[in-house]
Amino acid sequence: MKKRGWRGLIEISFIVFLFYSNLLMGEFERAGMGHKKGLMWALSDIFTASNFEIALIAAVIGYIVVEFLRAKF
Repeated sequence: MKKRGWRGLIEISFIVFLFYSNLLMGEFERAGMGHKKGLMWALSDIFTASNFEIALIAAVIGYIVVEFLRAKF
């Protein structure tokens, strides 16, 4: 059980990392303000409470789906 918990925590953390890296890349694309306002502004713009909630919910759902598919196939 302990190993399974650590594995879940690592996988959820990785999904959250991918979420935030995608948001950061979006700030530096064509329409993003990252080019004009800089990296520190972009970081402060993406690290908000609502983004963290969305990232955690999406990560938990993603983890559940992946674990279901692992067990099935």
